[in-house]
Amino acid sequence: MATRTKSKRKSKRKSAVKATAKTAAKPVDKATAKLAAKAATLIKVRKSRVHGQGVFALQRIRKGTRIIEYVGDRISHARANRRYDDHDENDNHTFLFAVDRNVVIDATVGGNDSRFINHSCDPNCESNIENRRVFVDAITTIEPGAELSYDYQIGRERDDPANVDAIYACRCGAKNCRGTMLWPAKRTVPRKKKKKTAPRRSP
Repeated sequence: MATRTKSKRKSKRKSAVKATAKTAAKPVDKATAKLAAKAATLIKVRKSRVHGQGVFALQRIRKGTRIIEYVGDRISHARANRRYDDHDENDNHTFLFAVDRNVVIDATVGGNDSRFINHSCDPNCESNIENRRVFVDAITTIEPGAELSYDYQIGRERDDPANVDAIYACRCGAKNCRGTMLWPAKRTVPRKKKKKTAPRRSP
């Protein structure tokens, strides 16, 4: 499973909400073009009750359907950090997607409708990596008008700010909502090392 990322510093979108069709990704091969054409008949972007813009089903999407590819500018984690170094760390919007340790997809540049799919703790889709490409697949049958979602599972970092859980709070409304888009759900607290005591000598 692929995961959204905030990278190590402030790598979040700058003006992602303002992204338009002018930045749409250009198909790089026949398979990509075919999937993009298919996605246009399956989904549509509109206002979401969960957050900002969302992606909604135009027709019934059966479980197992490959819906869309997550595309954008493929860059290194270091470049992503530099690109958004001046971004407000209290803004949780991110169009960055970690493919592996070397590659991040920045959908703010050359992205498509997949960048508007919101997070949910009880998702109807999942993201999968195949040959270093990211795809969004349906894990349940999605009815027309339903909003698409997947679990972002944004990784925690050692240098996260103290209020990181508040920044990435989840408001998906699911019964099993864990309250955060981060993973693991709870911040791990390092165990305190027990102080070694000198052995007592017998009189």
